Amino acid sequence: MNLLKFFLKRFFSAIFTLFLISTITFFLMKAIPGGPFSKNEKLSDRVRESIEEKYHLNDPIHKQYLDYMAGLLKGDLGPSFARPGVEVSDLMKQGFPISASIGGFAILMVILIGVPFGIIAAIKQNKAPDYAISFLSTLGVCIPSFVLATLFIFVFCYKLNILPSNGLDSWKHYIGPVVALGGFSLAFVTRLTRSSMLEIMQQDYIRTARAKGLPESVVLFKHGLRNALIPVVTYIGPTVAAILTGSFVVERIFALPGMGKHFTDSVGNRDYTTLMGATIVFAALYLVMILIVDVLYVVIDPRIKFD
Repeated sequence: MNLLKFFLKRFFSAIFTLFLISTITFFLMKAIPGGPFSKNEKLSDRVRESIEEKYHLNDPIHKQYLDYMAGLLKGDLGPSFARPGVEVSDLMKQGFPISASIGGFAILMVILIGVPFGIIAAIKQNKAPDYAISFLSTLGVCIPSFVLATLFIFVFCYKLNILPSNGLDSWKHYIGPVVALGGFSLAFVTRLTRSSMLEIMQQDYIRTARAKGLPESVVLFKHGLRNALIPVVTYIGPTVAAILTGSFVVERIFALPGMGKHFTDSVGNRDYTTLMGATIVFAALYLVMILIVDVLYVVIDPRIKFD
């Protein structure tokens, strides 16, 4: 029953949050001077007015808002102003799988490399592996993703010419975007796992487990790691949403037709509906990941209750 109450409470909270995000995004877009067709100097005033009337952009702001929210309830994100005859939902369906495929590999890299490296650094504290891992993770945290992407293309694509710089035609095309997209998170998770493990290993219950003569592997992984993973899961949850939707800059640098391309193009073209659609998709995924993180808390540490 507590589980059901928890899910219902969080579900309605997420719906309300998504409603607020949609409302704020809508009015912020409308507050921007100009319109989606104002930049096209080839259009006469009469033609522009006719197009705006077709898309109901001349309607009062409250009517536009109610119409948009009514369509949103039906899963309709509206038409794209920059691409005549194309629905925003179709653009999201085209772009999200590409962003998600790159993001999925990046998440695997972050978890499968970042967590073990953090554990090794904690176990080998103040030794050569710890110094090496700490140095690399600190360097990774300091380098932004767009800088890492640019350096990757310069070194591996142009200087060494061993990897492609754009497209997703083979597994080699994924290496650059995955490394650039997950580099920062990999370094951060490594540092977070290390510091969390060091803190947990100093707790009284860890000393008690060792005093009972339990094998060190049991002490580390059964008693230490499970509790140390709580802050790591807290960070990874929302990060998964960000990575799955793709880094807009990274996708742009590697010329990938993911959500990042649609988002950046919509900003330049003032394509309100596409921009709002991408924002809503990201917000919905973010809220889902927060809910999953809350459930994982209980799985990792049974002492945490849904109450």
